[in-house]
Amino acid sequence: MLHRFVLHNDRIQEASSETLAAGQVGLLAGWGVFSTLRVAEGVLFAFERHWARIQRDAALFHVPLPEGPEVLRGRLLDLVEANHAYDSTLRVAIVRNGGGMWAGPSNGRASDLIALTADTKDWGHGVKLAVQPQARHAACEFAGAKILSWAMNLTWLENAQQRGFDEAILLNERGEVAECTSANIFIANGNQVWTPPLSSGCLPGVTREVLLDEIRVPGLEVREKPLLPGDLQAADEVFITSTTRDLLPVEEIEGAKVGRTLAAQTALAAAFHARLRQYVAEHRPAHAAKV
Repeated sequence: MLHRFVLHNDRIQEASSETLAAGQVGLLAGWGVFSTLRVAEGVLFAFERHWARIQRDAALFHVPLPEGPEVLRGRLLDLVEANHAYDSTLRVAIVRNGGGMWAGPSNGRASDLIALTADTKDWGHGVKLAVQPQARHAACEFAGAKILSWAMNLTWLENAQQRGFDEAILLNERGEVAECTSANIFIANGNQVWTPPLSSGCLPGVTREVLLDEIRVPGLEVREKPLLPGDLQAADEVFITSTTRDLLPVEEIEGAKVGRTLAAQTALAAAFHARLRQYVAEHRPAHAAKV
């Protein structure tokens, strides 16, 4: 559930306040970008990576950004402070206000900034995955962008949950594994760890990027390569990654047990948490004594 206060442009206000209008075309069409950040001890983990992705996706979809990264970081930290949400999940969205015949009278802003915090969800010790064919078009120029038009992902997730699963693996037009509805996916065989490349149509998740770019575990290699559903079934380990899940083991795919060990996932998770603690120490805000 959302916390009491939200950020709307440059104001912190009650979440129940009426602040949006029907003529804001970005709300009607899902024309905007968003990202979900982890707040750890009052720090926005990997904020620079989230901002870089927001910039890329906003440029691709012609969504004007209302401010620069440090202004945005400051306003998001104000929201964290207002909600005392020092260990939480934060969602930031930038909604385009103009364009098309259904745009309303201008409110003077090319886009609206909206941010919310919520308690971090407990995902348990592992997940069971369904498989959704033809769910990503890898050749599309917009593949991999994180935009407000998220209804297909939510519906696929709901369908999977109605069948007794926790998440769904999304396949692309070639039958390759792309990602889950809100997570990236990895497999491990021995000391080799693989995740689908961006050319599969997957979103460049921040946790995925950190594992590929920053985490080094002796004896393990983390790389990209195309994966088929059979590769998941035959793997020593399968796990998913996201801002809210970190590294979460996969127990079943379409009712079939997968994985025979947690060695790589356990080692990578430990290294990831060490990197998280290091980042928090390097970016601890001035109010840390209150946390």
